[in-house]
Amino acid sequence: MSKRPGFPITLSQTGAAGPPSKSKPSEPVRSGANPAVVLARAPSSVSGLGLDSGAVRARMVKKLAEQGVKDSRVLEAMGRVERHCFVESALVNQAYEDTSLPIGLGQTISKPNVVARMVELLCQDAPGKLGRVLEIGTGCGYQAAVLSHLATEVYSIERLRGLHEKARTNLRPFRLHNVHLIFADGMLGYPKGAPYAGIISAAGGDAVPQTWLDQLAIGGRVIAPTITSAGHQALVVILKTAQGFERQILEAVHFVPLKSGVA
Repeated sequence: MSKRPGFPITLSQTGAAGPPSKSKPSEPVRSGANPAVVLARAPSSVSGLGLDSGAVRARMVKKLAEQGVKDSRVLEAMGRVERHCFVESALVNQAYEDTSLPIGLGQTISKPNVVARMVELLCQDAPGKLGRVLEIGTGCGYQAAVLSHLATEVYSIERLRGLHEKARTNLRPFRLHNVHLIFADGMLGYPKGAPYAGIISAAGGDAVPQTWLDQLAIGGRVIAPTITSAGHQALVVILKTAQGFERQILEAVHFVPLKSGVA
């Protein structure tokens, strides 16, 4: 197994990893010796606003279960991550509503139900914790935090520098030792971390890039919004087997377009 990258790491357009930064803010943020990975309590951004995040997270989880999310591991992870720490202060009172919210640069944080649904699909048939997972589109870092409870390693790629920096700032207080943020072109994946037990994308293109499929382990799956033959964006699950790929088209979704390059 290759040495894992620092936090964060910058990749070139060709996918080669550059040297990790030497500055203190770029050092890996660890959660200590406990391999279970417990989220540290981040300073609450809702202090004084009358929002009991523990209570509202519990209500959010209950609603997710009522909406059909069944995996107890996913529900537990959703209940542990403080979503209000990943949105702007003016929006914290909406943080636990089942709605997407703007995070800047024309991007949004997905609805809790969408996050839970996609993560549940990623964990489907996994008897325990997932191995290495690749996330395409870090955004504000919320989904990466959720995935940190469900996978041994999370490699999360963001192509927009402003969001990459925002996610790094948002995640640092949680001290997640198994989350690695990468500023790079997500369409190239991250070959140094491959093979992956799962790849999950927060952006949708006309097709799932071949690079992702190449970096997927046998038995692993890709969860991504994709344009179908009917011309609509839908959630697609691709399972990699020894014989090839099995593709399943699920419900219609609406995600930002998948783009190449960095900005």
